[in-house]
Amino acid sequence: MSSIVVFGAGGRAGRAVTAEASARGHRVTAVVRDPARHAGLPGVAEVRAGDVGDRDSVAEVSRGHDAAVNAVTPASGPEALAALGKLDAEVFVRAADALLSAGPPRLIAIGLFANLLGPDGRPIHDDPAAFPRELRGFALAHTAGLERLREARDGVDWLMLSPPAALDVAGTRTGVYRLGGEDLPDGVLSYADLAVAVVDEIEHPRHHRTRVSITGVTTVQAGAARARPPWRAG
Repeated sequence: MSSIVVFGAGGRAGRAVTAEASARGHRVTAVVRDPARHAGLPGVAEVRAGDVGDRDSVAEVSRGHDAAVNAVTPASGPEALAALGKLDAEVFVRAADALLSAGPPRLIAIGLFANLLGPDGRPIHDDPAAFPRELRGFALAHTAGLERLREARDGVDWLMLSPPAALDVAGTRTGVYRLGGEDLPDGVLSYADLAVAVVDEIEHPRHHRTRVSITGVTTVQAGAARARPPWRAG
């Protein structure tokens, strides 16, 4: 059994990870901004207040854990992003810095499909036909966080999992997924299967200090009601 701290445990990805890890017998600490709003998180050993962008906060809540999961994002979709007003372009960089300096030895971060590569070899966020221009700043902020992880030479053994554009909110757990490289994958992935991959990589690390794409084995159906772009990790 491992002890796992999950930042952003109140979001979709974070809740899925806490549920999967708890079901496998791991001790899970759920980190959220307001514990009073998330007292009912299933299976967690403890709910803590914390800020993934603050080194002291990360060091405090991570102490004694074997692994950390970063599923934090500042916005849950285009509308929420617009409501922020001005996006903090350093939000993912600060999170990377805090986790690299004060986090447990194994780190799994949830990425964004928009900085994977399209058929033309360009990042998806550089193609306005594939990704909304008004959200490009959010994608670039995500990319800056990824680059900060890549700059790390030693210390935390990190992995970023970047899901496809079709992330199924209501999808069931199949336990089946495909990992790739830098190219945008086809298919639909459920949050439950994203969580399976996260916990698999904590239990049996296969990828080290790199970013890989992840998708399910179901192809995208035209007009699929439950598939949504993962603007949000959590």
